[in-house]
Amino acid sequence: MDDGERLRRWRLVLGGDADGTGCALSGTDAGMDGALAALYNGGGEGSRERSAGLGASAPRVARWLGDIRSYFPSTVVQVMQKDAVERLNLTRLMLEPEMLEAVEPDVHLVGTLLSLNRVMPEKARESARALVRKVVSELERRLVQKTKAAVTGALDRSARTHRPRRVADIDWDRTIRANLKNYLPEKNTVIPSRLVGYGRRQRAVQREVVLCIDQSGSMAASVVYSSVFGAVLASMRSLRTSLVVFDTAVVDLTDQLHDPVELLFGTQLGGGTDINRAIAYSQGLITRPTDSIFILISDLYEGGVRQEMLRRVAQMTAAGVQVIVLLALSDEGAPFYDRENAAALAAMGVPAFACTPDAFPDLMAAAIERRDIGRWAERHLERPAG
Repeated sequence: MDDGERLRRWRLVLGGDADGTGCALSGTDAGMDGALAALYNGGGEGSRERSAGLGASAPRVARWLGDIRSYFPSTVVQVMQKDAVERLNLTRLMLEPEMLEAVEPDVHLVGTLLSLNRVMPEKARESARALVRKVVSELERRLVQKTKAAVTGALDRSARTHRPRRVADIDWDRTIRANLKNYLPEKNTVIPSRLVGYGRRQRAVQREVVLCIDQSGSMAASVVYSSVFGAVLASMRSLRTSLVVFDTAVVDLTDQLHDPVELLFGTQLGGGTDINRAIAYSQGLITRPTDSIFILISDLYEGGVRQEMLRRVAQMTAAGVQVIVLLALSDEGAPFYDRENAAALAAMGVPAFACTPDAFPDLMAAAIERRDIGRWAERHLERPAG
């Protein structure tokens, strides 16, 4: 790399005027610098019309959104869009159809749109719905096959038989454990008198799954991912899947699981939180406790009755329900959460941790096989301290 190229790159990194590096920008470089400056320092070389930032004009912001899509890869565009919404207070402008047509669809923008669902004018609704459907379709493409494979495999493995039909159906780990008394030291082997194998796939419902999702504003990405996963799980006949969202009220959206886009527009991000009420409702959905998985997705900031919430969780676990608490279901890392409630749940044997969407299928498999979820989290995730 020659000195000129090195100075050019430093100029783009540092922003501001060209005096510090002695390197002037032109063409595409000036356009990139202007797009960055409009967002991060209110103006830039080669972009005098943006010297005062993006302002509050929908056409100007729409042009800027188009510019950044031409200058940067989609992953960078998504970060800049998120920063623009937060730094420049563009929330209301996101209701403009021309804005929605200019953006790069991503989970964060879907969350913003869902938070505006109740005030969205009709002219923007179809554009918003198209954007949400595009994001949902991409998530389904990424997650459906992996989720179905993991869950189906776990359901098959969770069924046991002592008369496996094929060698491939033998669960060698369990078979060896069951026959350790038949170990022959002189031959250094175990003689199996009893085989343990995987049972044949059953068509009947084998597990009940209840997804209980906090729809407070901080949980936006989790709501999007949970809705997609809920739709995938609901499509599997071996599972009976319910999906409940809550703030201070509880809404059962199970009947919309066939269409995650409609389901998402049935949520209402923001408001308070009553986890206790949501758990109470979810308890009524569980008919087979020992075959049920209850997944609470929440930052655990309880606005209801805390002790009652903990008592209900204890009741569920005592009845045999597999209870899992996800502080977030997103790619954003460990969120802010109520550490006191997380510690109280951990003391009851209910781990609380953030989970990425890519790890969720394996988490479901672990839950179906009734593995130790705390140990699973320690092996697979960076688990927040209680």
